[in-house]
Amino acid sequence: MSANQDTVDAAGTFKLLHPKLIRVAYRMLGSVHDAEDIVQEAFARWMTTDRREVREPEAFMRRTVTRLCLDLLKSARHQRETYLGPWLPDPIVDEYEEDDVTLPLMLALERLTPLERAAFLLHDVFGLAFDEIALTIERDAAACRQLAARARAHVRGARPRFQIERQRGLDIAQAFYAASRSGDLTALGEMLAADVNVHADGGGKRPAAAEPVVGCEAVMKFQAQLASMFGADESRLIRLAFISGLPGFITQEADGEFSTTALDIEDGKISAIYVIRNPDKLKHLH
Repeated sequence: MSANQDTVDAAGTFKLLHPKLIRVAYRMLGSVHDAEDIVQEAFARWMTTDRREVREPEAFMRRTVTRLCLDLLKSARHQRETYLGPWLPDPIVDEYEEDDVTLPLMLALERLTPLERAAFLLHDVFGLAFDEIALTIERDAAACRQLAARARAHVRGARPRFQIERQRGLDIAQAFYAASRSGDLTALGEMLAADVNVHADGGGKRPAAAEPVVGCEAVMKFQAQLASMFGADESRLIRLAFISGLPGFITQEADGEFSTTALDIEDGKISAIYVIRNPDKLKHLH
């Protein structure tokens, strides 16, 4: 085989695996931009490695991506500590519906150590054996099993008890959008759980609540204030969608910037509202 043909074949193999590698990197980092950078770096390493020594390209590239993510998390951890206001993972629209890694679980993963996060995701989400995980994160299989167990205990409450039927979720999102924009507080109140909370991520770049808004009464007051603002500066519904595994919608605000809203729904009531307004996290939606 010529060197040129080998290069073409290697690039083709990577292209086929690219969606899987992006999934791993995004789940590890919560950032679309960082995930793309990591996977691009993994591609560069794949193209310069001695591929004759690689028996399983997918395992090799997944291992490379995971290790690069672990390195990045050390610096990302500091960045999160200095983040202005609540931090939410970048919104992913209508993707990855085959697993149950929803936005609340992504937030729970933030409380784990990087190694716990890697062990949990690789085993519980991507289905890898602990022997393979051990090679990836350079710990023995028993240690990887313990890491995953600790992680599982920490995030257990954040995993969805059941998946809401897609159309039912979108119907609730549509009703919430209509009530929140029109100021129909009666209709809005009927949708909210007693302990509902709102998390808004503006990243210090767009107006957003500096702290989570907790409890139905506080959320209703907050929504009433927003309704008056929407009355003066109307937002436009781009489309209903599942946002990071939760029903919600994408809007374009009066200033032209996008925003996403995701709704965590339990027993037919909205238990949490996640709003992303930070333009840096929405560039991939344009």
